[in-house]
Amino acid sequence: MTSHPAGTPPRATSLHAARRDAELAELAGGVRPDVLVVGGGVTGTATALDAAARGLSVALVEAEDLAGRTPRRSDVLPGGLPRDNGPLELARARRDAVECETLSNTTAPHLVRTLPLLLPLDSGVPRGTELAMRARLAAESAMRLAAGTPTTVLPTARRIPAAEARALAPGLPSPGPRGGLLSFGTQLADEARLVVALARTAAGFGARVLTRVRATRLHRDGADVVDRLADTEIRVRARAVINATGLRAAELVDGLLLNTLRIPGAVLETGRLGLDATGVVTVPAGRAWATVRCVPQPDGRSLLTAGEVELTGTPPELPELQATGRAEENDLLEAASRVLGRNARREPPLEPHVVSHALPRRTARRSDDREARPDRRGREHHVHTSPAGVISVVRGRLAPYRTAAAEAVDVAVRGCGLRAGGSRTATTPLVGAASRGRLAEAEVEQRLIDRYGTEAERVSAMTELDPALAEPVAPGLSTSVAEVVWAVRHEGAMNAADVLDRRMPPGLGPESRAAALPPVADVVTRALRGVYH
Repeated sequence: MTSHPAGTPPRATSLHAARRDAELAELAGGVRPDVLVVGGGVTGTATALDAAARGLSVALVEAEDLAGRTPRRSDVLPGGLPRDNGPLELARARRDAVECETLSNTTAPHLVRTLPLLLPLDSGVPRGTELAMRARLAAESAMRLAAGTPTTVLPTARRIPAAEARALAPGLPSPGPRGGLLSFGTQLADEARLVVALARTAAGFGARVLTRVRATRLHRDGADVVDRLADTEIRVRARAVINATGLRAAELVDGLLLNTLRIPGAVLETGRLGLDATGVVTVPAGRAWATVRCVPQPDGRSLLTAGEVELTGTPPELPELQATGRAEENDLLEAASRVLGRNARREPPLEPHVVSHALPRRTARRSDDREARPDRRGREHHVHTSPAGVISVVRGRLAPYRTAAAEAVDVAVRGCGLRAGGSRTATTPLVGAASRGRLAEAEVEQRLIDRYGTEAERVSAMTELDPALAEPVAPGLSTSVAEVVWAVRHEGAMNAADVLDRRMPPGLGPESRAAALPPVADVVTRALRGVYH
């Protein structure tokens, strides 16, 4: 079994408190990496992995925990669906199809799943709109086949009759006599798991991954940082600095003007919507930016979104963006009721879900819009070099993380005179990754395989040595004591919140979280002290 990058010791991918302290002391002592990455979200960890896989020495600093601002709920990933026939749009669609194939079949097959999506063809969908959508779906299927994705992984889109549409989504008021269009997408089960896997794989290539280290000022040749655990200031020197802090990026460099792409959403009970494992999508005529989507999640709930808006500025300039207001919640449910019927309005949402992306300050306005609609170019990634020479990478909503990271490192290599080849991450499996056939052979719980991949066998083996580790860490939870110990020993968790909010599956309600906090904190404390063997 191999669950680590080729050529590295089996335990080199483990992130834990002792490793963090030792590697931070090295930087404080004057060790100068080739690349300093600031930010421990998906873009930052992907950038650290890209640079480390090229043979560059890398340090990553993150002010909080890994994936601290990463959304836990996921829509399907862009997978090759073109919006029009323009050359730039077709090139973007081809890129997205390749990136989905890479993620699904090479880098992280265990972290993604195939999700069916239904577009109902009711009386409100003109024939012309239906034909245009069928043509786009056919183009998407062609892009995926060209990228090497087999139809056994992502089946070809097709039109289905009304009876089949009702069977897939019995909660729909009526799919209409024309049935629906059924397509398939790739969904990340939990983006926080992806971030942890990227960080650990980077560590396997030698990267120093340091959490609770906040950058206060960036320079061409390093950064001023604060070790938040020891409350000490450190000057870290590096040959190149890449700022991947998302919405905070403009705070750390001059000349970077950002807007916020805000995607409000809500989490609903799938059962009461009359849905099961099929997502439902509707596109208002001529308003693709206001698409209503209801996408099932791995925990049996559904993520509802209804459009997006680009607003000027970023938090803390716009702190109210972090939660949905009552009016916005009502708008979401009203949009859902038009698709799913009155079931969508019977009960309040289980939880709000707001995703905010940083975008370069470029907008397209129309006189009848109260707010700016997202500029298509702004949804892609953007690499900016400040007057001081600090490189910033901003990944829009539709930009694959891997290509954004690769371009940022390319700019660092060219601009800072680093000696390195091209990106290698397209062929670099993340920790736990293996072929689908290999994953199917693992003789452990499917729940563990879906979260840990091939490392599920190591997690399970801990319970054979100590059967008490197989017990749930708290009543009513599926997460075992062994998984909490694993999070501390190998995934960089340093307190109970790290485990509850970013290592355990999403969907833990406030009451359940409060009840689980004491036993999880106890296990974390004991694991940090080395009690478990």
